[in-house]
Amino acid sequence: MRRSGLYAAIREQVYRAYERRVESSLPTGVAPRHVGVILDGNRRWARSLGLSDVNTGHQRGADKISELLQWCTEAGVEHVTLWLLSTDNLARPAQELDPLLTIIEKTVQKFVADGWHVKPVGALDLLPDKTARVLKDAGEATSDAPGLIVNVAVGYGGRREIADAVRSLLIEQAGKGTSIEELAEILDVEHIAEHLYTRGQPDPDLVIRTSGEQRLSGFMLWQSAHSEFYFCEVHWPDFRKVDFLRALRSYAARHRRYGS
Repeated sequence: MRRSGLYAAIREQVYRAYERRVESSLPTGVAPRHVGVILDGNRRWARSLGLSDVNTGHQRGADKISELLQWCTEAGVEHVTLWLLSTDNLARPAQELDPLLTIIEKTVQKFVADGWHVKPVGALDLLPDKTARVLKDAGEATSDAPGLIVNVAVGYGGRREIADAVRSLLIEQAGKGTSIEELAEILDVEHIAEHLYTRGQPDPDLVIRTSGEQRLSGFMLWQSAHSEFYFCEVHWPDFRKVDFLRALRSYAARHRRYGS
């Protein structure tokens, strides 16, 4: 028991030393303004530990988010988008989905209590009324909060977002008396961008996905056209500060040409 405790203490000291080394190696002035995070692997984390209730993984993953927000603030990040629930996830069995929605609701309410600027991002009309109300209330209650803007992507799908943006644009232009023919002549990418869930915010400079999957799965399809991607092997509940710092280091080492 003593040997185990001593080993754990030494390992923790080594980890902290390595964390400081990675942090000190980061160049100044190149932090991403906007970071998107696909919080993947909560269920696999739970199953890897032999846990029958995967919501244990969802809760552990939710608890990890507060640390991430603090790391983002320390790094100078201005916006972070957290993908907590996709439109596809809404098809999960009720015995998993209902507790997950409750976890998300409590997590968002904690963001409010902690003073973060919360912005709901997603098709709230697809969510249960209670969940949608929690998200709307959080956005309204924190609209003037300073500092990091936390986009909470719940009931989110990239294709759905683009469809909603086009629908909103058409409704807006119809209200102005613009015909379809007139709109077709003037339509530009910026017109659609102005109707996205994240309108008014910079596109994500860096997108991080945990759990080893190397795909976007529909996350911020429009906004990520010029994003840098960082895929991390660890499941989200095991994501550490050093993993975040490695992502920042990888981002800082890349030369962003934007097609030029």
